[in-house]
Amino acid sequence: MTRFHELDALRAFAMLLGVVLHASMYLVWQEWPVVADEISPELPYDDIVFAIHGFRMPIFFLLSGFFTALLWRRRGRKMLVNHRLKRVGLPLLIGMFTIVPIHITWSILLSGREFVFGTGVWVFFLGWLTGLQHLWFLWMLLLLVGIFLGLVALGASFSHLRVWWLLLPMVLVPQVLMVEPNWGPETASHLIVNPVVLVYYLCFFLFGAFMYQTKLAIDKRWAFALIPIIPIFYVGLFFEFGVYERWAHFASSTLQVVYAWAMCFGLMGLFKIVASENRSWVRYMSDASYWIYLWHLALIFPAQALAVNLAWNVHLEVALMIVAVTAILLVVYHLAVRNTFIGTMLNGRRVRPGERVDDQSSTGPPATEALKH
Repeated sequence: MTRFHELDALRAFAMLLGVVLHASMYLVWQEWPVVADEISPELPYDDIVFAIHGFRMPIFFLLSGFFTALLWRRRGRKMLVNHRLKRVGLPLLIGMFTIVPIHITWSILLSGREFVFGTGVWVFFLGWLTGLQHLWFLWMLLLLVGIFLGLVALGASFSHLRVWWLLLPMVLVPQVLMVEPNWGPETASHLIVNPVVLVYYLCFFLFGAFMYQTKLAIDKRWAFALIPIIPIFYVGLFFEFGVYERWAHFASSTLQVVYAWAMCFGLMGLFKIVASENRSWVRYMSDASYWIYLWHLALIFPAQALAVNLAWNVHLEVALMIVAVTAILLVVYHLAVRNTFIGTMLNGRRVRPGERVDDQSSTGPPATEALKH
């Protein structure tokens, strides 16, 4: 079994940022199930949500593409398919009849609509037809793996330097075609995926496969890509929301793409510096983060409903919400998930004490056998 500790840490960090993002949404988006009275662009939460959204899923799919290529090369297509169906497909299927109905139920109750028996039957058996909620990324990953296997069948090797480096500027094409005023990609939560969004994430996914195939090792110096992030971010936001000209959307889209790639490379370099050592708590949080992300919105919605009624300081509300939801789900994970078949389904078989684990964080191209997303 191979673990790359910097990517374990980066995956956990990015996954838990999803809790921060969704905990802030009631102060940002008027269409969210719970909307705070204090919602205002003067608060910092618009920037927080945009900053996280602009890179979080791109880096997930880049790492997923890397690991997909690793599994394909080391274990073959059949094992790759089996692995993805067990670690991604099965949690998605279960979530469609558990997590998704809970989210829809909370949305109905928090909107003040009556939740009658007929509604309940429809929600719990067919609610996923209206959207996969935040589980859409699992469906997207399955689609990307399918495309990857199709390209493999056609003879793609993912090692041609002049071809695959073009993926960096090619992301601009789907980004420009996205019509919603936003910073970062649009969300594709339905089973019939928006092809523009699919192509956007495909670029990151295939670049990850290219990184593995060419043995492009993460370099600590990539962290310097984070230096210009702040001006790129705010200038891009100004063009997207402050200039109402056709050219401004193209300028903003260009900066959004630069931001996404800079964050991907910069964070990989940064975590190479700060998280290359084998730390048991990092491995633990990496495993737990998958469970936390799957279930956090089921707790976020009622927590936000409570927060708007308490009318405390909004910064205190958000901080307490993030800490409380994470802590509750960590306790559940430790007591009822980690050492059960659910933990095995999500993270694979745990390494027994004394069992050898190859540490490849210091040498060779980075990947992780524990990477699901």
